[in-house]
Amino acid sequence: IVLLDTPPGPSVYLRQALAAADMALLVNMPDAASYASLPMMETLVDSYTESNPRFHGHMHLINQGDATRQLSADVAQVMRGQFGERYVGLVHRDQVVAEALAYDRLLCPLDAFPATIQAFVAAGAKGANVTVPFKFEAFELATRRTPRAELAQAANTLRFDADGWLADNTDGAGLVRDITVNAGVSLKGARVLLLGAGGAAAGVLGPLIEAGAAEVVVANRTVSKAQGLIDRHAALAATHGTRLSARGLQDPGEAYDVFINGTAASLGGEGVPVGPQVLRPGSLALDMMYGPAARPFLDWARAHGAIGRDGLGMLVEQAAESFQLWRGVRPDSAPVLAALRQEVDAAAAH
Repeated sequence: IVLLDTPPGPSVYLRQALAAADMALLVNMPDAASYASLPMMETLVDSYTESNPRFHGHMHLINQGDATRQLSADVAQVMRGQFGERYVGLVHRDQVVAEALAYDRLLCPLDAFPATIQAFVAAGAKGANVTVPFKFEAFELATRRTPRAELAQAANTLRFDADGWLADNTDGAGLVRDITVNAGVSLKGARVLLLGAGGAAAGVLGPLIEAGAAEVVVANRTVSKAQGLIDRHAALAATHGTRLSARGLQDPGEAYDVFINGTAASLGGEGVPVGPQVLRPGSLALDMMYGPAARPFLDWARAHGAIGRDGLGMLVEQAAESFQLWRGVRPDSAPVLAALRQEVDAAAAH
C-alpha cells in the first residue's frame, strides 16, 4: 500500500497519482467552501482516472470536524446522506489531545450486534463505545475483560487487539468523576439510591462502592435482578464497608443523598418510576440520559427541592476513560464538557 497526499485542486501531481491509483480518498474540511468544491473534485477524479483500469472509485472523509460548530455537524450529516457507503467518517479537531481521532457513529440493528461489530472490525476498526441495549452482548463477545467489566458483566468499551478483543466498562468511572469533580458532590459516607439493574446500573455499582458510599440501595421492577447485582458486589462492598440492599420500586426507601436513575424511563418518555420521598432538600438527583429526554426528570427533581443533573457529564467522562484505554492518554474533559453543554443548552433553547 502506497499513500500519496497531493495539494488541493487540479495539478500534475494529482493527475499522475490518479493515473496509478487503485482508490482515491477525497478529504474535505467541514465548511461551506469545501462542500461547494465537491462537484469539481469528483469531476477531476473522473477525468484523471478515465484511462486507469485498476481504479475502483473514491471515498469521502471530513477532516477537522468541530463538535462546537453547527455547520460542521450539518456538512457531515449532508455528506453522510449524499455519499452513503462512500462516506468513511470524520476526523475530529481535538483541542485537548494533540492527535487526530477518526470516530463516527454506527447504527446497529437490534438483532445483529455480533455481525455488525465483526464487520466493523474487518473494515479496520480499532475500538468502539457500546451503548444500550448491547452492553451485555459486547461483554460476551470479548475474549479478555478488565476487572471492572467482569464485575459488571457488561461492557461499554471494546478494544480490538491482535490477540483478542478486550472489554472494559468505563460507565462507573465516568459517573463518579462527574459527580465528585464536575458536580462537586462527595460520595464518601453518602446514602445512594441506584434505580435499575440493567447494563448501565451494573457498570456503576462497583465504582460507587469504591468511592466510599456508606449505603447503596438498588431498586428495580424485578427485585431478584437487583439482588443478583447486589450479590455479585457483596465482597467488594464488604471490603469498603458499604451496606448494600435490593428493593422494589414500590418501596425504594427515602431521603437519599444521591439518587441515580439508571433506567431507560426518560428515553422512553416515561415518568420517574419512584416517588419524591427518595429525595431530601439539596440531594443530588442524576438521570443518565441527557438533552430533551432528561428534561422531565430534571424538572421533577428541582420541583422537589433536589439538585437535578443530566448524564452529559457522565457521557464525556466515560468517553475520556475509553479514550485512555484506546490511546494511552486521558484527555482533559472539562473543555469538552463545556462545549457540549453549550451545544445542548442552545438546542434546548430552540
